[in-house]
Amino acid sequence: MRIAYSVETVRAAERELMARLPEGALMQRAAAGLAAACADLLGRVYGSRVALLVGSGDNGGDALYAGARLARRGAGVTAVLLNPDRAHGGGLAALRAAGGRVVTAQGGAAADDGRAVAATASGAADGGPADGGATASGSATAGADPAARGSAAADRERTGGGAEAAVARADLVIDGIVGIGGKGGLRPDAERLVRAVRGIAVAVDLPSGVDADTGEVRGSAVRANATITFGAYKPGLLIDPAHTHAGALRLIDIGLDAHLPADPDVEALQHEDVAALLPRPTPESDKYRRGVVGVVAGSARYPGAAVLAVSGALRGGAGAVRYVGPAADDVISRFPETLVHTGPPAKAGRVQSWVVGPGLGDGAAAKHSLDDVLASDVPVLVDADGLHLLPTGSDVRKREAATVLTPHAGEAAALLGVSREEVESGRLAAVRALSERYGATVLLKGSTTLIAAEHQPVRVNPTGTGWLATAGSGDVLSGLIGSLLATGLPARDAASVGAYLHGLAARRATTPHGAPIAAYDVSTALTDTWRDVLA
Repeated sequence: MRIAYSVETVRAAERELMARLPEGALMQRAAAGLAAACADLLGRVYGSRVALLVGSGDNGGDALYAGARLARRGAGVTAVLLNPDRAHGGGLAALRAAGGRVVTAQGGAAADDGRAVAATASGAADGGPADGGATASGSATAGADPAARGSAAADRERTGGGAEAAVARADLVIDGIVGIGGKGGLRPDAERLVRAVRGIAVAVDLPSGVDADTGEVRGSAVRANATITFGAYKPGLLIDPAHTHAGALRLIDIGLDAHLPADPDVEALQHEDVAALLPRPTPESDKYRRGVVGVVAGSARYPGAAVLAVSGALRGGAGAVRYVGPAADDVISRFPETLVHTGPPAKAGRVQSWVVGPGLGDGAAAKHSLDDVLASDVPVLVDADGLHLLPTGSDVRKREAATVLTPHAGEAAALLGVSREEVESGRLAAVRALSERYGATVLLKGSTTLIAAEHQPVRVNPTGTGWLATAGSGDVLSGLIGSLLATGLPARDAASVGAYLHGLAARRATTPHGAPIAAYDVSTALTDTWRDVLA
C-alpha cells in the first residue's frame, strides 16, 4: 500500500530523526537519493547539462548538494538562485567546490555568499574546474586572476544568455524552488524560468506551486516529469490536480519510517492489497451465501442505466443480482440470469445490499424507491439520480447499515452547497466534508477518485484513466461496488476495490495504445481484470 502523511506529520518525524543524527546528515541522505535518481533519468551523467532552480530553505539545499554530486561525476551544473540572500550556504559551497556554476534568476553571476556581483569566478559549463580557481571551501575572489576576470555578461555569453539560457539548454532541470510548506503559485521570476525548461524536469519532494497537504494548485506550478520525494509520500502527490503535476513518483528512504504514526492521512491500494480483499467462494458456497445484490435503476427514459448497473453487479462477486424497476425487459434480454421484480424494493425479496439511483429519474416513484431502500437494514449505495433525491445528512446518518455515496464533482457540489469549481480544486476537503455530513462512505469520482469514511485515512484510487469519461461508466461502477458489498466487504473496502478494478478494466479495454471505449466495454473487461489482480 502506498501511504502519505501531512506536512505537519512529516516535519515532526524529521525533527525526531534529526535529533539522533549528526547535523546535516538527513539532508545528505536526501541529496544522495536525489542525485542517484537524476543520474538514472539522465542515463549518462558525464557531459550532460544540469540546471538547478534554487529557492530558499531545505529544498534548495537538497538541490545544491545533489548538483554537487552530479558535478563530481562530470555533469555541467548551473545553479540559478531565486533568492540569493537566503540560498543554502553549505549547498552553495559544495556546488562551487565541485566545479558548479552559480547565477541569479536575473541572469548575473553570484558571489560566494549568494549576492549578485558584476564579476566573479564561475564553474565551467562542462562541469570542469572554476575559471577563477575556487578553493576547496567554495570561495573565489573576483579579479584574483586576470584571465579569470569575467562579468555577468561574459557568463551569459559563455552559456548563450544567462539564467534562462542555462535552463533552456539543460538536459535535466531540478526544481528546488519551494518546499513542502509552500502555499500559492509560483512567483514571476520562478514562473519565467520554469517556462524555459526543455529537458527533463525533476521536482524535489513535490512540484513547486502545489499544496502538499491538499493537492490544490492555486496559480502557476511546475509540471515535472518525475518527483523525488523523501521519507514519505505527501497527500498532494497522489491527488489531482497536483498529482498531474508530479509525473513519475520515486520515494527515497531517509529513515523516517520508525518516526511516523501507524495511520497515514491518505493511502492508495496496490495490486496485492486488492487481491487480499477480493471475495472468493468456498466449496460450501451457493448463490445466496455468496450474496445477492439488489439494483434499483433505470426508467422509461434511461433503461440503459439499469442494464449497465446490472452488468457491473454480475461481475462483482455476488451470487445473484435482483433487479427492481421498469426496465426489466431490457435487463432480461441482455442478462437472462437476473432476477427481476416490478417493485417496490421492500417486496422484491431478500438481498444483502442495494444499489439505487442510476437513471432512476426524479419523480415520485423514484423518491419512493429511494426511501424504501434507505429504510432497509443492509448496505446501500446511492448514485446519480438517487443523490439528487437524497434526504438530509442527519436522516442518512440514522441508518444502522452502511451507506455509500458515489457523486461526481457536480453532484458533490450540490450536496455541499458549493460550486463545482470549489470541489474540483479541493477534492480532498470535499470528500471529507461529505463523509462527515452524511456519516457515509463517499466515493468522489474523478481523475483521481477518492474514498472517504469517517475517522479513517482517505483512499486514493491510482488506476483511473481519462477514457472512463464516457456515459454509463459510473453505472457500471455502482453495480460493481454494490455486488462487492453483497459479498460482505466493508463499505470502504468495497468502494476502494470497485474503483480499482473499474479503472484497470478501462485500461485493459483501451490497450495497447488507448482508444475510445463504451461503458459496456469496461463491464466486459472486469472478469479478466479480476483474474489479472489474482495472478
